[in-house]
Amino acid sequence: MTIMDKTADIPAPRAGGSDDSPLLEVRDLHVEFHTRDGVAKAVNGVNYSVDSGETLAVLGESGSGKSVTAQAIMGILDMPPGKIPQGQILYRGQDMLTMSYEERRKIRGQKIAMIFQDALSSLNPVLSVGYQLGEMFRVHQGLSKKQAKAKAIELMERVKIPAAKQRVGDYPHQFSGGMRQRIMIAMALALEPDLIIADEPTTALDVTVQAQVMDLLKELQTEFNMGLILITHDLGVVADVADKIAVMYAGRIVETAPVHELYKRPAHPYTRGLLDSIPRLDQKGQELYAIKGLPPNLLKIPSGCAFNPRCPKAEDICRTEIPALVPVSEQDGSELPGRGSACHFWKETIHG
Repeated sequence: MTIMDKTADIPAPRAGGSDDSPLLEVRDLHVEFHTRDGVAKAVNGVNYSVDSGETLAVLGESGSGKSVTAQAIMGILDMPPGKIPQGQILYRGQDMLTMSYEERRKIRGQKIAMIFQDALSSLNPVLSVGYQLGEMFRVHQGLSKKQAKAKAIELMERVKIPAAKQRVGDYPHQFSGGMRQRIMIAMALALEPDLIIADEPTTALDVTVQAQVMDLLKELQTEFNMGLILITHDLGVVADVADKIAVMYAGRIVETAPVHELYKRPAHPYTRGLLDSIPRLDQKGQELYAIKGLPPNLLKIPSGCAFNPRCPKAEDICRTEIPALVPVSEQDGSELPGRGSACHFWKETIHG
């Protein structure tokens, strides 16, 4: 199933998890934060879906709404000040936003798990990694301490941590950044969930370790046929692992595309700017391109297209009318599957 347009007709929710239901589907999701200075509209009508074995990469600068959307899916938003005024989050056709706390708790961790971007702050510094990994089995499956420890060792071996039996009693600070991220992946895999949300899983890691972590995630995803939502601001990280991409800006999805199509022909000026800012081997010694300006203040999102103050193609219509996410087509009118752009001038961008 493709990522849906916010303005498209949204079908009625399914009664249960039928076979044709996507693994996860987000529909017209809005998230806002009520602060002393006003209402910050962090997510403004996001729609996307992911199926088993599929990888969706969600891209955008800091503050674009990527992580807030993930937190809403997991049910870990601070409410208040956070609030979800409208939208649906469907797991196998069932809306999690209408579930009781206990019903949703059974899904979180067991069916949908999350890998956080800062492994050191996400792990408890005074408990061994083996204890923290084993806790998943003690709490959710009622295993004994001995059984849980054996499971923890098995998980550490699965994510390729050397000498797992000897290191199961070590503490987070005794591991390197890459090894800590592997422990976070092991923790997410503990109960063999259907879907993993990885929020900037390679932040602060060097390029070699980044590649190792991404290869590990892809290998485990294939082994368990899991869905994967990969949140990142780095287009280079997702090139070899994603199936489709959703680009976010100011809480909205501004472009969707299969991964290689997006790299080849972006259909939104913001996406083109992100791609142009990637260092290239054939431009050694040249100054890197940077998108001018800064992301908007979510308390005062610009009228019309939120990207218009930074956009080189902006015209009067961009400052007054919010562009809908519409299907993208070839010059002869034939539709490009899975492609959408929220730009008044997407034709000039993709075909220019």
